[in-house]
Amino acid sequence: MNITKLPSGSYRIRHMVDGVSYSLTVKEKPSKTEAMRLITKKIDRPVTSTSMTVEMACNAYIDAKRNVLSPTTLKEYIGTAKRLPERFKVKRVVNVTSLDVQKVVNDYAARLSPKTVKNYANFIVSVLREQDANIKFPKLPQKEEKIPYIPSVEDVQKVFAQLKDSEHEIAITLCCYGLRRSEVCALTIDDLDGNKLTINKAKVKDVNNEWVIKLPKTPKSTRTIIIPDELADRIREKGYIYKYIPGSICRALHRAEKEAGVPTFPLHKLRHFFASYLYEKGYNSKQIQEMGGWRTDNVMKSVYLHAMNMDEAKEKAASDISSMLTGF
Repeated sequence: MNITKLPSGSYRIRHMVDGVSYSLTVKEKPSKTEAMRLITKKIDRPVTSTSMTVEMACNAYIDAKRNVLSPTTLKEYIGTAKRLPERFKVKRVVNVTSLDVQKVVNDYAARLSPKTVKNYANFIVSVLREQDANIKFPKLPQKEEKIPYIPSVEDVQKVFAQLKDSEHEIAITLCCYGLRRSEVCALTIDDLDGNKLTINKAKVKDVNNEWVIKLPKTPKSTRTIIIPDELADRIREKGYIYKYIPGSICRALHRAEKEAGVPTFPLHKLRHFFASYLYEKGYNSKQIQEMGGWRTDNVMKSVYLHAMNMDEAKEKAASDISSMLTGF
């Protein structure tokens, strides 16, 4: 499908179906989904399974789920569909084989992370199976086993020494209580009751790249946490929690890291820090899961609950086992 702007300011849509080229002109630039609707109407017949291309199938899949997807997921789906190889997008769904899908995945694997490749594969297979295509799930690249970096207590303290009394201090402090950036930026003074803070929304970008307020990431993300009275009083004294765009928090954190002379880490690592620190202090995974708003404890077990003092733990384990074996 091709959408071009004309000298008059209107837009021409061109698309080929079953070897026949169709075109029409509209006043405003349409999305690809809207353009597909207009072309289908002009043809005056639905696009059949034999004529549907992968691109058409992607648009149909996204359009069918548009009202149930979060703005973030919808934006990701649209971007994923747009970035598929052109040679693959123009193929008819009925002609797509499992080998075709494997080739696309293989090309992505040469330049993208295993996690990103898996996301592409899931999307492609879901789109094709929605059209009743008999497609096998492709073989994915081996998952990278990385020890997650988590800032140390000392590094976090040094960073907060630089943030003290700044406009960003409270927002970044709340990230240390397990909040996501999107959750912090969506908070209002009305969400604070005494020392209890209710998290029930998130601030994210929609498909038009505009900041919008939506429901949180998962139903489990809706939760109430308790913050220190001193922090709650500071928020009430200011009359707001954070009034800048989400990106400003990240920039403020990076400046503080540089000034503190600590390794640079992204804002989301403070959420990792929250889980790992509490785990080290003896809180169980169920308690941490609820406070952090995770849907399951799978992610925490694989990433967030990485012991911060692993070397010390290994040494203690060696000593404990040795004592047990020699204690006969």
